[in-house]
Amino acid sequence: MENHLQDKRFAIHTLGCKVNTCESEAIREQLLACGAKEVAFDEAADLYLVNTCSVTNIADRKSRQMLHRARTLSPDALIVATGCYVQEQSKNAPDEAVDVFVGNRRKGEITQLVNEVFSGLAAGESGPFFYFAEASTGFEDLPPLHCSKRTRAFLKVQDGCNQFCSYCIIPFARGRICSRSVESVLSEVRQLASEGAKEVVLNGIHLSSYGLETRSVSEQASLVVKDGELPLITLVRAVSEVPGIGRIRLGSLEPRAMTEETVQALAKIRGLCPQFHLSLQSGCDRTLRAMNRKYTAAEYSEVVSRIRGAFSNPAITTDIIVGFPGETEEDFFESTAFVRKIGFAQVHVFPFSRRKGTVADRMEGQLTEAVKKERAAEMIAVSEEEKLSYRQRRIGETAEVLFEETAVIDGAEYYIGYGKNYVPYAMQCDNDPRNEVRTVTGVSLLSDGTVLSQETVAI
Repeated sequence: MENHLQDKRFAIHTLGCKVNTCESEAIREQLLACGAKEVAFDEAADLYLVNTCSVTNIADRKSRQMLHRARTLSPDALIVATGCYVQEQSKNAPDEAVDVFVGNRRKGEITQLVNEVFSGLAAGESGPFFYFAEASTGFEDLPPLHCSKRTRAFLKVQDGCNQFCSYCIIPFARGRICSRSVESVLSEVRQLASEGAKEVVLNGIHLSSYGLETRSVSEQASLVVKDGELPLITLVRAVSEVPGIGRIRLGSLEPRAMTEETVQALAKIRGLCPQFHLSLQSGCDRTLRAMNRKYTAAEYSEVVSRIRGAFSNPAITTDIIVGFPGETEEDFFESTAFVRKIGFAQVHVFPFSRRKGTVADRMEGQLTEAVKKERAAEMIAVSEEEKLSYRQRRIGETAEVLFEETAVIDGAEYYIGYGKNYVPYAMQCDNDPRNEVRTVTGVSLLSDGTVLSQETVAI
C-alpha cells in the first residue's frame, strides 16, 4: 500500500500510566519511520493521537478534553484515540470529535491502520473507523524502542490484570494477564544498551503477574508459584546479565508477591535498584476488604520489613485511595496513621473515583466530593512530611546518581539525576555529567525537596 504518512505532521498526547508511555513511544517511532514529522500537541497537525486513560473520572475528563482540543486546533486533522478510555467508553458512545478508535490490544497496528484510513479517505470513504480486538490472545509485541538521548528506557513487559479490585475498571479495559517473552525483552535491552541506555525500567499493568498466564489458576491468584521461582525474577536476572545495563528498576508490585524467597532472590540480582512501589490503597483493614485487596495492613507492614532487611535504605513508595465508600473518620485516621508508621519515600494520593461497571460504584455509603477532597489534602500533607523526612536522611550520605537533564530551581541551574532509590539530586559542576553515574554527597534540600549535592572526590 502507498505510504500516506510521508511528511504528515503528527502530535501525540499520553495520559495515565507508564505502560501507556511505553506504547506511545513505540507508536511515535513507527510514525517517524514512515516519514511523518512530529510537532508539539498545541501546533497545527495532520494527525493527532491521544493515548487515553480511564483509571478515574478525572482521567476520563482529561481524555475527552484533549481529544476535543485536538479537533479545535486543526478541524480537518485526523483524530485518533486509543487506550483505556476508548476501550471502555467508545464502543457504545463514540466521541464525535474522534475519527479513529483503536482498542488496547491493537496499538501495535496503529501506524498501519492510520495509513489505511488515510488511503480510504482519499478514495472517498468516511468514518468513524473502529478497530478493537475481538479477544485477548496474548501479549501484543510493539516495535522495539531506540535509546535516542535517553538515559533511562521504559519497557512494557506485561499487560492485563486478573485481580478485580472492587474500584478498578482496568481488568475490563486491559483484559486478562499476558506477558512478553524473555527473548523479546532481552533483544530490546541489548539494543538499548548498545545505544547508550544506562537504566531500564520494566513495566506492566500488573507486573507481579508476569509469566503467570501459563501457571495454574491458584498460582495466578496467589502470585506464588509451586515450583521454581516467580517468572518476574527470572526475567529481571536475565536483564541484569546484559552488558552495559547498570541499573534495573521495577514498576508497581503486588505486596503478596514479595515473599521471603522473592525478596532474597531480588536482593542478589546485580543492578536492581532498591526502590519498590508496593500498591497499598488503604492502611485500614476494613477498607482493604471492601476494596477486594487480598492482604491486611499487618501483612503489608511485614513485607516492608522484609525488604528493609534485605536492602540498604530502600525507598518504599505507594498509592493511596481516600474517601472509599463507607470509609469512616476512624478508618481514615487508621490509614493516615499507617502511612506515618511505614515512612514512605513517596505516596500518590487519589480521592475515590466512581467507575461505572465496578462493584464500588454500586456500594452504599458514597462520600461527598467535599469530604474526599478534604481527606485527600490531609493525606497529601502527611505523605509530604514522610517524603521530606526520607530525603532529609540522605543528607551526609553518598549516593550513585545517574544524571539526566538540567533544571532551574530557586533561580539557579542544576544538573538533575536520580539515585538508585529514585531520590532526585541536583548538582552544579563544570563538566557535563548527563548520562553518567557520579558519586555524590547530599548537602541539603532545595525548596522543592530535591537533594542538593556535591561530587565526592576519591582520596
